[in-house]
Amino acid sequence: MNKLEFNIRLYLTGVMKSWTDRIDNTGKETPQRFILNAMTELFDSLSDDDIELIRLRYVERLTLSEVSSRYLLNEHTVRNHTNPTVKQVKEIIKKATEQAQHARDVD
Repeated sequence: MNKLEFNIRLYLTGVMKSWTDRIDNTGKETPQRFILNAMTELFDSLSDDDIELIRLRYVERLTLSEVSSRYLLNEHTVRNHTNPTVKQVKEIIKKATEQAQHARDVD
């Protein structure tokens, strides 16, 4: 499982919030809190249908073909509804990783 899939699964199952709450009690924005806040903002902006497509792909681990069949959509349509979000999650993870590296370099 890659970082992208791992973070989406953590977020959609609610585990990310509980872990972040346990890790982050300093009041400072940690990389974990940054990811949680950014993903919350992102997922709050999505329709329920788009979240469901992402959930099926990354939590249920269905293939594009399986998701397409379940909703009677073609694979291109599923990609169009999921890829922009996946791209944004990648950017969120990248930015948090860069922030964490910078914090380590400063210390």
